[in-house]
Amino acid sequence: MKTKGALLREINTPWQIEEIEIGDPKAHEIKIRMEAAGMCHSDHHLVTGGIPMAGFPILGGHEGAGVVEQIGEGVTDFEVGDHVVLSFIPSCGKCPSCRAGLANLCDFGAMLLQGEAVSDNTFRIHTAKGEPVYPMTLLGTFAPYMVVHEASAVKIDESIPFEVAALVGCGVPTGYGSSTRSGNVRPGEDVAIVGVGGVGTAALQGAVISGARNVFAIDPVEWKREQAMKFGATHAFASVEEAAMSIAEITQGHMCHKVIVTVGEVHGRDVDSWMGITAKAGTCVLTGMGNMMETEVTLNLAMLTLLQKNLQGTIFGGANPKLDIPQLLSMYKMGKLNIDDMITRQYRLDQVNEGYRDMLEGRNIRGVIRLRPTTI
Repeated sequence: MKTKGALLREINTPWQIEEIEIGDPKAHEIKIRMEAAGMCHSDHHLVTGGIPMAGFPILGGHEGAGVVEQIGEGVTDFEVGDHVVLSFIPSCGKCPSCRAGLANLCDFGAMLLQGEAVSDNTFRIHTAKGEPVYPMTLLGTFAPYMVVHEASAVKIDESIPFEVAALVGCGVPTGYGSSTRSGNVRPGEDVAIVGVGGVGTAALQGAVISGARNVFAIDPVEWKREQAMKFGATHAFASVEEAAMSIAEITQGHMCHKVIVTVGEVHGRDVDSWMGITAKAGTCVLTGMGNMMETEVTLNLAMLTLLQKNLQGTIFGGANPKLDIPQLLSMYKMGKLNIDDMITRQYRLDQVNEGYRDMLEGRNIRGVIRLRPTTI
């Protein structure tokens, strides 16, 4: 099938809309007609080179939702017509990590950046010239059609709007789980959310729903701070430095039991400032991604030891995709989780670069691409 997709040809260049060819599903794969794709900061890391794929061109996008159009041999959990969310980390349910309850660390995750399908190590997507295309996290949601392994899809309630469903493929469970799972926020705790974009806003809601006492939102963009207050933050600050004195005063010097870092790009030089607003025996959760080539971290090791603090990494917020995605959408339906107001703007596929400019300039909590399936 010939269609179009947003491709990256080399780092530090714009996305280009090009003709691509999508192959048919093979064993344990499904073809999906895409309806919506979320615009996550992680795809911008492809542009900067912070996340290195195995080759170029890259088909962007790892948040998305659509409808199953075709199933391959051996697929039993899906039928044509099912509405699905694409999980950016596959969950096979069989590897040691999945069996241990760590589906977000599924062994299939080792193949996320290689571009080849996990079913048979061949490419499902090619350019008009026959070049193999490397889809982001084995997905590539910036296209009207996809072929993915069944481990990367989750069936959902058909009443959920596609633009809402798309965000639970990455941003919502990553943020929400950073507070509720990896951060284990408890009732009465004080929590800081550093960076209140899409992931941070979901983390903020997770902290509020978990019963946090004070929720401190920290972001340099005034509009995002205003939005954070609407989502349940009790205080908002432009920087960690500005927040530190107030947090100390409000918490009687105890600081935050949990600090959830959801900035667009993590830098090692900032880690000690985040640990500085973390309480004794508290936990700082690093959710945001840093450049994979960056290895230096500024951290006062003596204070880490003497105050018994924890520095916790997390991927996907510790979520179990097959369990958490439907649960989060059920919370949305019940009015317990506000995803509608996280969607700031919607774009056409050919507006992908405009959408990322808006994200980088702080105008979006989350942008969504609406895909109108087309074939060539």
